[in-house]
Formats: sequence, C-alpha cells, structure tokens
Amino acid sequence: MEILLVGAAACMLAIIIGAWTMTFARWFPIPGLDGKFDYATFIRAHVDYALMGGFGAAFYAIGASGVDLPIIACWCVAIGGFTNPTIFVVASLDEKFWDKMIWKVYSAISFVITTVGFVWLAYTFIQHYLNA
Repeated sequence: MEILLVGAAACMLAIIIGAWTMTFARWFPIPGLDGKFDYATFIRAHVDYALMGGFGAAFYAIGASGVDLPIIACWCVAIGGFTNPTIFVVASLDEKFWDKMIWKVYSAISFVITTVGFVWLAYTFIQHYLNA
C-alpha cells in the first residue's frame, strides 16, 4: 500500500518540476523548447499529475483507515497515475505525438493499467461498504 505514497510523491515532484520548466521556458530561451513547446498540453499534464498525486494520497489514507487495499491495485494506481500525465508531457514536446505507434501503444498500456487499478479499488471500497 505504501507504493501509493511513492506514486503521490513522484507526481508532486513532477508538478514542481513542470511548474519551473514552464516558468523558465517563458522567461528564457531554452534550446529544444523554444517554438516547439505546447503549453496547453503541458498544463494538462500538470493538472493530471496533481489529480493523480491527490488520488494516490487519498487512497493511501483510506487504506490506513482500515480498508484492506489489494497491493496489485495499489501498484496499478501508482504506475498509471504517473505514466498517464507523462503522456501529455511527451505530447507537449512532439507535435506528431498522436501519430506515432509507440506512443499509441504506451498510452493504451498506461490507460489499461490505470483503469485496472482504479476499478479494482472502487470495487474494494464498495465491498468494504457492503461488509460493514
């Protein structure tokens, strides 16, 4: 279950790194980012990292309160919670992102892992409620 905290911490670090990256990219010319950086897509990543980090911390708190969380579901949430927003980071730097098969496969795998984790935990929460 502690993997949820690791995932939340990774998302928190990505948030602050992303914020500084966006700030410095606005203030100073950064080779590789100038003229190629899609701020709107990067902001999607920023918000998604915040949401996924919040979910990870909240799920950990729920587990700490006595709900027995399946460890594989926790791993899925932690992995998917970081890989999903990363899709937007890469897409913000590559205007042909959505046309490349490698990123389609990466996205599909990430979405499946995240979905498995979230659905499994939702099922666990419902089971806990019904058994209470």
